[in-house]
Amino acid sequence: MEARTAAAYDGNALAGPLADVFAVEMTTATGRCHGCGTSSELATFRVYGPDPGFVGRCPECESVLIRIVRTPDAMWLDLSGMSAVRISMSADSSATAHLT
Repeated sequence: MEARTAAAYDGNALAGPLADVFAVEMTTATGRCHGCGTSSELATFRVYGPDPGFVGRCPECESVLIRIVRTPDAMWLDLSGMSAVRISMSADSSATAHLT
């Protein structure tokens, strides 16, 4: 566990890959770990990668929460390690989405 922790990035490493899919800043979203129940911002996840993809682990128990893999024609996104994801939205974000 010690060597794996030393080689990890923080969850901000997921900003680029998640921006390709989501129209909001996802590193400030909160994910709830399916394993231990801890809720934490994606920016605090321990992230490994980038090859062959990114793996984000719970900062509390090290359970795998998110996997992101890019292929030439797709992105694979596995959020099965989280029981919920909370994405903060501004009150006017839906209006902005409809205007663009």
